Amino acid sequence: MEYQEDKYARARARVAALRKFYGKLGSFLLFGIIFLGFNYYSNGLRYPWFLWIIGFWGLGIVIEAFKLFGTDLFLGRNWEQRKIREQMEKENRNSQNWF
Repeated sequence: MEYQEDKYARARARVAALRKFYGKLGSFLLFGIIFLGFNYYSNGLRYPWFLWIIGFWGLGIVIEAFKLFGTDLFLGRNWEQRKIREQMEKENRNSQNWF
């Protein structure tokens, strides 16, 4: 029974971390638009100072994403096996179409 409780605690922590990350991402997008508006109305984007804020904040978001998702975000742990399986299934479908 303890094993099930550990799994539940880990899953709950993961969901809490995801919720926190998506909140940060939403704030990033909202404030990015607000800073763009302030920059546009203050100097007409002659000097886009908001890009500095968005750039560094975006870097922080990317670092958080890598901490949360790891390399699963792009290629994943089982990416190679999954792609091999997909190619084999594709070959099987193509060979069945010839007969």
